[in-house]
Amino acid sequence: MKQTTELTSEFADTALKAIENVSEELYEISVKINENPELAYEEKFAHKLLVDYLQEKGFKVTPSAFGLKTAFVAEFQSKAGRGRVVSFNSEYDALPEVGHACGHNLIAISGVGAVIGLKAVLEKFNIKGTVKLFGTPAEEKDNGKIDLIEAGAYEGVDVSLMVHPSPVNGGFVPFLAVQPVDVEYFGKAAHASATPHKGINALDAILLAFINIGLLRQQILPTDRIHGIITNGGQAPNIIPEHTAGTFLVRGKTIKDLQALQPRVHKCFEAAAEATGAKVKITWKKAVYDVNINEPLATRYEYYLSKKFGITFPSREDQGNVFSASTDQGNVTHLIPGFHPIYNIRSSIPAVNHQREFASACKTKAAHEETIKATNGMTLVGLDFLIDEEFAKKVKESFAKSKL
Repeated sequence: MKQTTELTSEFADTALKAIENVSEELYEISVKINENPELAYEEKFAHKLLVDYLQEKGFKVTPSAFGLKTAFVAEFQSKAGRGRVVSFNSEYDALPEVGHACGHNLIAISGVGAVIGLKAVLEKFNIKGTVKLFGTPAEEKDNGKIDLIEAGAYEGVDVSLMVHPSPVNGGFVPFLAVQPVDVEYFGKAAHASATPHKGINALDAILLAFINIGLLRQQILPTDRIHGIITNGGQAPNIIPEHTAGTFLVRGKTIKDLQALQPRVHKCFEAAAEATGAKVKITWKKAVYDVNINEPLATRYEYYLSKKFGITFPSREDQGNVFSASTDQGNVTHLIPGFHPIYNIRSSIPAVNHQREFASACKTKAAHEETIKATNGMTLVGLDFLIDEEFAKKVKESFAKSKL
């Protein structure tokens, strides 16, 4: 069907009206998730809440999907046929100590709202198409979307869309590639005062690793990032530490940058062991890719938010200069076309992601209203992909070019 979704079109009106009709219900769900924070792969309350609601709304829902207890997939296919498949992601895990300070309660309802909007269009107009909502746990810690990818969740899906709360707006803000690494040093215990020469100090080793990395930072790209913490620094001050441990995050603007940086960081850990006589165990975990922003999708998103709600966006150049975080949505966008825009929740107090104040702001009515706006824009982009052959072709061509 070659038809663009204009803001006054009947298709668009149907989708937006459906979202408006459930807005208060979504707000209640958002607040409940915010007030009941759960860590990675422990999101039992949020999982049940979302699964039950989606079943009530007529979706075919698979709880504990793809072998993950707190994942789910909700699907609706038009009676006219499968057509193109548009998917959305709902996140709902929280952070340790600071709760929903990244606003995943809002991401959860944005995905729900989007599939409700598109389902209404497919039902009313009997056009070909399928909508899916993936409940994606463990974004903050264990990168649940990578587990979903490996389980085949996104096979047969044409695009993946999601939005993320923030203090700013942007459809083209980059998200960095990141790879976690755990490091352990093994030395030899001895009395720290009487016989320190009999010991091998594992604490010296990990401290030296930090120094090595600090010096390495002088010669890495300005967009690279390396940061870490000591998780075990020894047992007592009068014992030469025989075991220490730390965990680090290594980031690059792109996955290629990260892959170039990783062996240099690895040598920093090895050099610390060599210098102190300790043994080292280095465990690199799965890499999270940078977000491969699909230009047609992101451009259309900014267009709708600007025209419909008067939201202004920084230039793409300015957005490209923002130093951002990382997300496992990046891995999805290297598999199929997708995006990950950020939107301003209009917090009444200065707050940024991963602060307690941001968690509080994410359950306000203002944050909900901005989430509905972002959801509306994302839904219209998904609708365009379903009904506009030319737009869908551009999305796919842009993705193919990005992978060259």
